[in-house]
Amino acid sequence: MMQLHWSPKSPYVRKVMVCAHELDLLPQLELVRSVAAMLKPNERLMQDNPLSKIPTLVLDNGFTLFDSGVICEYLDDLAKGSLFPKDGTSRWPAQRWQAFGNGLLDVLILWRNERERETPLQPLLDAFALKTEACLRQLDAEAASLTDAPLTIGHIAIGCALGYIDYRFDSLGWRAKAPRLATWHHTLRQRPSFEATEPIDG
Repeated sequence: MMQLHWSPKSPYVRKVMVCAHELDLLPQLELVRSVAAMLKPNERLMQDNPLSKIPTLVLDNGFTLFDSGVICEYLDDLAKGSLFPKDGTSRWPAQRWQAFGNGLLDVLILWRNERERETPLQPLLDAFALKTEACLRQLDAEAASLTDAPLTIGHIAIGCALGYIDYRFDSLGWRAKAPRLATWHHTLRQRPSFEATEPIDG
């Protein structure tokens, strides 16, 4: 049994959980509820990951893996899955989309942290908004390619980023800005793996 340091709100944890569902590995995971607040390092979590970050996966031999991408690739290798294509013509678009989704998530999380400050810096808020809208435009232009390609880690990363916008930035109204992307996401979120991992408070 592997242990996964987990939170129902983390989009990076959600990436791992979607992969676990898709790969039928959920029965092999023990979920350990772990809070990883930036200003309050979690001493218990730091025993497994000195960065005090989630997700962190503890293997049955005690070896630990950090970072959602690394953990997802490990699970895919363990299950002999196809979420990380080996062939270059499929691999690099999948990895690019994963980087795109992760990068968008990084922007969104920094944006949320900044707007929660007592006195947020407006130029930073404006920059995060500008980057997010640019990402949505680009992904909208790539919606047909996302639709045509088999499910990979890239689809999962982008899907989790869009789900995070729904969770934390609902007022953004991103679907009106990226209608083709919204159509693709509507289909993706109906997969059981996405339905089971919708972020929740708690």
